[in-house]
Amino acid sequence: MAQVQANGIDIEVETLGDSADTPVLLIMGLGAQLTVWPDEFCAEFARRGHYVVRFDNRDVGLSQWFDDAGVPDMVELYEAGLAEEAVDAPYTLADMADDAAGVLDALSIDSAHIVGASMGGMIAQRFAVNHPDRALSLTSIMSMPRFLPPDTEVTVVLMAPDPGTREGRIQAGVEASRLLAGKGFEFDEDRVREFSAALIDRAWHPVGASRQMAAIMGDGDRRPALAEVRVPTVIIHGTDDRLVVPQGAEESAESIPGAELVWIEGMGHNLPEETWPTIFDAVAGLVERTRGS
Repeated sequence: MAQVQANGIDIEVETLGDSADTPVLLIMGLGAQLTVWPDEFCAEFARRGHYVVRFDNRDVGLSQWFDDAGVPDMVELYEAGLAEEAVDAPYTLADMADDAAGVLDALSIDSAHIVGASMGGMIAQRFAVNHPDRALSLTSIMSMPRFLPPDTEVTVVLMAPDPGTREGRIQAGVEASRLLAGKGFEFDEDRVREFSAALIDRAWHPVGASRQMAAIMGDGDRRPALAEVRVPTVIIHGTDDRLVVPQGAEESAESIPGAELVWIEGMGHNLPEETWPTIFDAVAGLVERTRGS
């Protein structure tokens, strides 16, 4: 891994594959580090002929934190989102999309296929709007074009206070993952526990997620802007997603001209290994479309 200067801040970046291959930029979600894109997932993308770039968003992982900006009140943010009220955010999704463009600059990549998951899908959408000449295609996974409230039980669990200990945090991560997992795939508790521990040990910084949530709320409704997107697009969503409800996928697909909507039966708000071929094939289809044009 390496630190690069992107959009004037320090961003942790990892690349995999041959830099001469077709670039794919992976953007992860709320409070999620680059390692939430599984190593095996990235390796398979590289084996399929892609130069894979993943990075820690600002305020998470090993990228630059913004603690001087203060900590937004999550309850107030949630209420503002429900009321569709303006939010004064320390930074915006547009800033985070500019960070992604800055990562490409730092790696001397003119344009790439943009793949985002959850909040990363929102950033990817904003990237396609604000940097249309740099997005070869758009893949938006388990995401949405505006704030839509999650399942009530999910909201309660995700807004629970910090357990305060490493073991308590690991257990909370396991339980949150269990709640978000869909019914269509086996939940491997031992693997999730190991993964949760690795994330905590790499960089524990939950306050950054509060500022990222403010950025989501502050971006408002992207649907009018998405109507101007002209890059080949696929929207991928699980039918069992309780965090980003399936309505978000429907609205994204309806907003972007020509977007393809791919449902994965039984997938929740996660990336089970069994779903990876669907994602790889969807991106491969977009790559072929751009080569044809």
